Amino acid sequence: MTYKVIYTDSYIKRATKFLKKHPDLISQYGKTLKILERNPEHPSLRLHQLKGRLKKLHSVSINISYRITLEFYFKDKEIILVNVGHHDDIY
Repeated sequence: MTYKVIYTDSYIKRATKFLKKHPDLISQYGKTLKILERNPEHPSLRLHQLKGRLKKLHSVSINISYRITLEFYFKDKEIILVNVGHHDDIY
């Protein structure tokens, strides 16, 4: 059971900027996206719904400091990537 991961133009710009700034995370970032596509509820991703002004979004972990925020549609099996960055910057 795979999910469709959707890369919006605005997300691609954010991710490109993020990866240029953090080339050491390219491997972890890629692994995170592969796991997300195969099994968004995999424990290593620590998928959780956000609260407050971001309550319509979910978040997964790249590592202890960096996150990807996303719109997650269980029913349609779609994941729309929204933002990527340091925990403190994207929340």
